[in-house]
Amino acid sequence: MVISKEDINQVISKYKKKKITICTIASHSSLHVFRGAYDEGFRRCAVVAKGREVPYQRFKSADEYIFVDKFADVLEEETQKKLRDMSAIIVPHGSFVAYVGLDRIESDFRVPIIGNRNILRWEAERERVTKLFEAANIRKPLKINGPDKIDRPCMVKFPGARGGRGYFVTDSPAGFDEKMKLMIGKGWLTPEDRAKAHIEEYVAGDIYCMHYFYSPLTKEVELLGMDRRHEANIDGLVRIPAKDQMEAGLQPTYVVTGNFPIVARESLLDQAFGMGDRLAEVAEKMVAPGLLGAFCIQTMCTDNLEFVAFEISARQDGGTNTFMNGSPYSYLLYGEGMSMGRRYALEIKRAIKEDRLEDIVT
Repeated sequence: MVISKEDINQVISKYKKKKITICTIASHSSLHVFRGAYDEGFRRCAVVAKGREVPYQRFKSADEYIFVDKFADVLEEETQKKLRDMSAIIVPHGSFVAYVGLDRIESDFRVPIIGNRNILRWEAERERVTKLFEAANIRKPLKINGPDKIDRPCMVKFPGARGGRGYFVTDSPAGFDEKMKLMIGKGWLTPEDRAKAHIEEYVAGDIYCMHYFYSPLTKEVELLGMDRRHEANIDGLVRIPAKDQMEAGLQPTYVVTGNFPIVARESLLDQAFGMGDRLAEVAEKMVAPGLLGAFCIQTMCTDNLEFVAFEISARQDGGTNTFMNGSPYSYLLYGEGMSMGRRYALEIKRAIKEDRLEDIVT
């Protein structure tokens, strides 16, 4: 049975407001969550998979560490009770979604999450993303209905928080089959993934991943940063001449290995704000209470200076790591030092002060 808003309200009503602990699993984009919590004066708890604790201990990320064999063990009732006893609020990110699992987050995880746990499924299911984009009047790439319909350069993607693993470009049904075989051989895809493939026209342009924060306390969408991704091995391939690329016979892959910050030309910011505002507005109507907290629209900017959106993250995106000490955009709003993690902590602090914690968690 899906956990209701009333269930979480009952949990949060028992919390000790002066002892709220900010918690997340130690992966993905958690470092600035922990630092931001520290900067705003909160106690911090890191759920750490055994063997992956070194960065978090070396950076002194948390006041308390909960060690688990695997991240999904955060669902164990003993661990959940420990989190509730410390008045923990969870900050969601890609690893939280991928390792804990959508079904279990929706039905079994009875710890308050800042944001909307019910919208996490929408980012993973392409048809729902399409509905959001269409309702928000955001241009998206043309969808191709099946491998046999491929008649132009296309990007092939698969559901879930994969970090680009298994994605590929092809321009024909035969090319689709060849690259599926290659990805299956790498262990990145399975034969069952074929039916899950999302195929869309390839849009040529520059990547702009836009990071927003929507506050139900202020009813405002904030643009806090932008990034691009380092992707292997495509970024390595484009560094060598075309003749050498052809002779090497290497197939390009799009595995995200890191991120770097980017600033758009100022005349494009109207579009950026418009997309964020419209998406937040329609999300509140389509999957209440909407896009609470951090979200990201992943776009390409064409040579016509038009943004074409291809994905969303309905929670904190990995690209937020590029502004752990703030971005040019967060600087305009807050001055120095406003990471997305700190922005979450600031929202929790405001909600406590206004006695509105129930409005920011699900």
